[in-house]
Amino acid sequence: MDSDPILSRLAAIVGPDQLLTDAADRLPYGYDNSRLQALPRAVVFATRHEQVVDIVRLCNAEDIPLVARGRGTGTTGATVPMDNALVLSLERMDRILEVDPANRLMVAEPGVTNQAGQDAAAAHGFFWPPDPTSAAVCTLGGNLAYNSAGPRAVKYGTPRENTLGLRAVTGAGESIRTGVRTTKGVVGYDLTRLLIGSEGTLAIITEATLKLTPLQPARRTLRAVYRSMSGAAAAVSRIMAQPVVPCALEFIDGAAIEMVRRYSNADLPEQAGAMLMIEVDGTAEAIEAAADAVSAAAQGEDLVELSTARSREEVEALWATRKALSPALRNIAPKKINEDVVVPVSRMAELIDGLQDLSRQHGIPIVNFGHAGNGNIHVNLLVNPDDPAQMQAAEPCLDQVFNLVLALGGTLSGEHGIGLVKRDFVAREIDATTLNLMRAIKDQFDPRHILNPGKGFPDT
Repeated sequence: MDSDPILSRLAAIVGPDQLLTDAADRLPYGYDNSRLQALPRAVVFATRHEQVVDIVRLCNAEDIPLVARGRGTGTTGATVPMDNALVLSLERMDRILEVDPANRLMVAEPGVTNQAGQDAAAAHGFFWPPDPTSAAVCTLGGNLAYNSAGPRAVKYGTPRENTLGLRAVTGAGESIRTGVRTTKGVVGYDLTRLLIGSEGTLAIITEATLKLTPLQPARRTLRAVYRSMSGAAAAVSRIMAQPVVPCALEFIDGAAIEMVRRYSNADLPEQAGAMLMIEVDGTAEAIEAAADAVSAAAQGEDLVELSTARSREEVEALWATRKALSPALRNIAPKKINEDVVVPVSRMAELIDGLQDLSRQHGIPIVNFGHAGNGNIHVNLLVNPDDPAQMQAAEPCLDQVFNLVLALGGTLSGEHGIGLVKRDFVAREIDATTLNLMRAIKDQFDPRHILNPGKGFPDT
């Protein structure tokens, strides 16, 4: 450390026990849930907002690239420290500072896990709607950086709709506060929602004021099986067009169903070409009527089976198929390519049909599942690293997947973000004038471009 004055100055800011310099200690902070990795220059842990300010100011003055990080559950390489960047881990900023039931809000630091935040809110009869699959591990700061949502977004929205305000540090080391503590407010530009989803390229979030929602006392779970994806997609459109909005509306396609059938004991009819998992919530007095309304919308000539669960055991039995999918995918293709794209709900069937064509064309199995109510589809290319033909075909296949999504009026990412993995495709979705405006915003927040450089935008 003595040979590197920057590390000595960092140790003076946070203390020697909050700094990792040995290569073996740094390595776990050099990758996320993608297959990309790079060794960081060092790893520094902040525990207070003021430390983040001092760290950013030091990096700004010395032109040192800085990557903020939570628990590394992202899938796009957004926290991979390229160019010998310093990693600023926020996992030890894990305090829930305030829960205010009267005003339906919670104030928390970025290192709080999603589950810890849910538990704190639930103690007062509330929840924070974003619920990623990795809730037990992922942090609130990461949820905000990616605008990560999960199944409940179909009814309750994403972090952008459920965050009132932020405290953050810009790339110039300036402290800012954005937003309000009220559910209405229109003073100034909406910097809160600008920072959410920016993947740490504009500012580092150190505190968030979250909007809480009352827990619903009753829930019903339904499983609808269809002969075809077009039948399931039509049902999704009908469900989303009636007044009762489900709190979850998930789907898996026919290829996924066949995979589950081979690798689990899940009970599914032979004619299954697509499946919807539907949940509705509400008061005990209204829940049956809500479930009936959604059930009526789910009906259609392609429907094979519609099941409703009321007991915990019945709910678990209906979810067994969906829960068996991830283990099946890991068994078949541990190196799969997983992309989360979004298309208009009415065009989901066209997307799945197009993906099946690409699968046949390139000789790569493609399995799809996701959040049907939002049209947010997780496209899984089951590539085999030991098959040279498949590996050679993977890149052109993925290229055509993105072209298909955009041709259907969709977007390249729903909740996983851009990071390194998708940055070269961004210019296909966003025009040059708009990209230049975004780069100008980056210049204002981070004039020396030290924050997470090389992420989110294609190279100029």
